[in-house]
Amino acid sequence: MILARLARTVSAAVIASLAFSCAHVSAQAGKTITLRMLDGRTGRLIATSDFLVQINHQREQHANWVTLNEDGTGKLALPPEATELSLHGMYDSSMSIFVNCDLQKGKGILEEQGLLETAQSPDHWYSVADILASGIVAPNGCLSKKEAAKQKFAAKPGEFVFFVRKKNWREESED
Repeated sequence: MILARLARTVSAAVIASLAFSCAHVSAQAGKTITLRMLDGRTGRLIATSDFLVQINHQREQHANWVTLNEDGTGKLALPPEATELSLHGMYDSSMSIFVNCDLQKGKGILEEQGLLETAQSPDHWYSVADILASGIVAPNGCLSKKEAAKQKFAAKPGEFVFFVRKKNWREESED
C-alpha cells in the first residue's frame, strides 16, 4: 500500500515536471514575427519569402528563417536569444537586395523623427521585444514629409512593417 502510494506520487511528480519543461521550452521558442515589406513609394505589399535576417548585431545572415503566408506577408521564426533584428528583402531571384527606406539619407521624415544620424549606418536594428509587444512601423524615408503624411500604416503586436525600394541604376553599377 505504501509502495503503491509512493509510485503514484513519483509518477505525478514526473508528469508535472515534464509538462512544466515542455511549456517552458515552447514559450522560449515562440518568437514569431509577421513581416510586411511595402513598396516605399506606393505602399503596396511586396509578397516574398526572400529575406536576409540578422540578429543581435551579428554579421551572420539567415536567408531561411522566413516563410510566405497566404496573404503575402512573411512569417519570421526567431531563436529565443534574439533581442534585436535587422532585415533586408531580396529581388531578381535573390540576386539583388532592396534598399531599406529607413536608411535613406536627407529625407524629411527621418529628420523629423531624429533618425538622420541612424541613416548613416549600414543597418537599422529593431527591438524584438518592442515588435512582439506593440508592433513597429519603420520610418519611410523614401518619401518627402508631405507624401509620407498621406500614407498611414499601423502594426499589430508581433508585426513589423518596413518600406523598401529597388536600387537605381547608379547603385546597381556600384555593386
